[in-house]
Amino acid sequence: MCGIVGLFAKSPEIEQALGEHLAAMLAEMGDRGPDSAGVAVYRDPVDSGWTKLTLFSADPLEDWQAVADQLGTAFGGSPEASVRSSHAVITVEAEPEEADAWVRETHPELRVMSAGRAIEIYKETGRPEEFVRRFAFEDISGTHGLGHTRMATESRVTTEGSHPFSTGLDVCLVHNGSLSNHNRLRERLRREGIEFQTENDTEVAAGYLAWRLREGASLEEALEGCLEDLDGFYTFLVGTADGFAVLRDPIACKPAVLAETDEWVAMASEWHAIAVLPGAAEARAWEPEPAVPYAWERAKV
Repeated sequence: MCGIVGLFAKSPEIEQALGEHLAAMLAEMGDRGPDSAGVAVYRDPVDSGWTKLTLFSADPLEDWQAVADQLGTAFGGSPEASVRSSHAVITVEAEPEEADAWVRETHPELRVMSAGRAIEIYKETGRPEEFVRRFAFEDISGTHGLGHTRMATESRVTTEGSHPFSTGLDVCLVHNGSLSNHNRLRERLRREGIEFQTENDTEVAAGYLAWRLREGASLEEALEGCLEDLDGFYTFLVGTADGFAVLRDPIACKPAVLAETDEWVAMASEWHAIAVLPGAAEARAWEPEPAVPYAWERAKV
């Protein structure tokens, strides 16, 4: 079944409380996805030539600063590890592909959740309410974020198989639904150089978007391509460095609600997840049309 939430800040007040609002929305989706939860937040972009890595370890005693020191030795500087539960964010002066490859080769026991200039991804197994408590997002500010609660139907319940999935620089995706042609599409994308870490069909959709964007498509063109190349039923929420986009398949059997005020734009699988936001009672709310991409970017606000 799964639940999706997203929040795009249009005012400094919402930016300052982004983590608090996103956590409240995610907790409302607990009944739709009790197996795992995750969020992607966009904040504090690093300079060009630098990469922000979000890493996961199953070892609660992981020495994150030792990993940061090794990254400093490999690429220069004195990076520090910002630890949040089982995850750590480390910023290093390197290109994303280089930093990602170094971690995978040097620390195969770690998982690269995201690599980019602004994105941070946190996800874990367990109920969303526990996830929110454990990760304590109340102190996180940012421009926008998205989240997902998962009811596993097509693969095992693991941290790696939870949403969001990121397969490109500052691009991530969460998904409610099921794809019927993901195995065939996965093989096609592998021939194009897209790598996959799980058997989750959502990672294939994320890989497809990363491939289309890499080949020069705009986000809208990449989403329109989904309507041609992805079989199944789905509601997608896609995050980028500048904003987010929503797409439902042509049948649109999976629920979705959009709402907007002068302070924010929000998306959720059900209205009650939006109702927790300030000013929700006065928001313009609507159901996104089937097969129509909706996008909000900071340059357009």
